[in-house]
Formats: sequence, C-alpha cells, structure tokens
Amino acid sequence: MARLAGRYLVEVPHDTTTTSVAPGSHLDLERIFGRRAPLTVEIGSGSGDVLASVAPAHPERDFIGFEVYLPSVASSLTSLDRAGADNVRIIVADAAAGLEHLIGPGELDELWTFFADPWHKKRHHKRRIVNPDMARLAASRLRPGGLWRLATDWQDYAWWMLDVLAAEPGLEPVDAGPDGFAPRWQERPLTRYENKGLLAGRAVRDLTWRCVRGQRADSLQTPDGSRR
Repeated sequence: MARLAGRYLVEVPHDTTTTSVAPGSHLDLERIFGRRAPLTVEIGSGSGDVLASVAPAHPERDFIGFEVYLPSVASSLTSLDRAGADNVRIIVADAAAGLEHLIGPGELDELWTFFADPWHKKRHHKRRIVNPDMARLAASRLRPGGLWRLATDWQDYAWWMLDVLAAEPGLEPVDAGPDGFAPRWQERPLTRYENKGLLAGRAVRDLTWRCVRGQRADSLQTPDGSRR
C-alpha cells in the first residue's frame, strides 16, 4: 500500500465512515487518467484479478475498481503493478455510494459485478449488491448501449439477479439463452472465487444486460407482452 497507493489509489471525500462517499463529490476523470476514454467500473474488485488481466489488453479504455477490504486492495495494487496496468485506479469506498456520487449519468461504458457475496439467509437478502435500487442506478450511469456484466456461482442468486434486472425498464438482456443467462464472457479470467465454486460442483452463470435508458418501456416488449 505504501509503495503503490500514490500510483493506483484515488482518494475521495468521505461522509460518515471510511468507506462512505460524501454527497456532491465527483471524479475528475481527465485529471485522474490524463484523458477521457471509455470507462469501466468493477463493483467489488477483490484482489484485482479481473482488472489486472483485462485492463492491459485494452489500453484504449480506463478502469476503476471499488473495494472496501484493505488486504484485497493491497493485493490488487500488487497485481496491477505486475501487469503494468496503468489505466486502472482503485477507490476504497462503498460501490453503490461511489456510483451515485462519483460517476455522472451516462459516464459508464461497462459495469462489472463478478461473484458478489450471495448473502444466503433470507433475512440478509436486503444486503445483496444486485437489487432494484442498484439496477436503477446502473441504468442511469451507463451510457445508452453500455453493458452490465455479472456472474455468480450460486443458483439462487443467479435467478435473483435475473428477476431484478428483468424488472428494470432501463436494461435489456444481451445474448440471453432460453434460461435467460448469457454465455461466459471469455475475457474474464478464472479467479479463485470462480474456481472455488467450480471445485464445489456449482455452475457458474453469466448475465449481460444493456442500457436502453431513454427508450420507451413498451419498446422492450414483444407483441405478447413479454420482455425480450
């Protein structure tokens, strides 16, 4: 952290806690990256495995990871340094607050949510990061045509996410099969979280949804009234 924080960490104004974000804050992306480029945000970037793999392959894009667990942040800085990923920054803050206060409407090209905590117990479902409020927020922050990529190895969370996304009129599915899920995104590396699920015999399900903000809700329906 001491060696690499100045290179990769972005300090943001906090509100009441060390992971909150003060209302009225906003990221100066041109100052942070020295340019304006398509922006991807990862919610819960963990140890930085996905960012360290994908970002160097796309030097024309910029990436921000939100992560609150400091040991994971430290690991991600090391991973990014080893990969030479100069187009990535990490913010130690709650992702929902970060998207709401730091990212403006239509500023996101892609949003990623991979293997988020499933919060298995029913009384804890309200803590799931993929919820109706987050879906509305994502649809407002993505540019029209921008993508939200998700993946989970827990079946009940996969169906939960599918229901949440289908209920948001500002989003529509991309490349969805008969079950509603998308093919695995081939650029996503096999992380330890995904590998752990596979070793346990759990199926990994991907979802890819596109922002259609600004379109009429009825344009997202087939003649029989069902969603596309």
